[in-house]
Amino acid sequence: MTDKVTIYTSATCPVCDMAKDLLESLDVSYKEVKVDINPISALKLIGKTRKFTVPQTVINGQVISGFNPDKVIEASYNK
Repeated sequence: MTDKVTIYTSATCPVCDMAKDLLESLDVSYKEVKVDINPISALKLIGKTRKFTVPQTVINGQVISGFNPDKVIEASYNK
């Protein structure tokens, strides 16, 4: 399974809720970073991904943009 998962979200993002629900259904624990209330984290995310969209899910260093169940499942089970 995964070593480390971080998901970047915002409060007004329904797709973020879908991404979190997917992680929970896979029994993957994660750290949530709410970029709408943490502007420094938002800037770091933009610097890392060159994207200003959420959700951004980082699984074992792999960045997955948006809601992409196939990539999340693959990254969760491949180290």
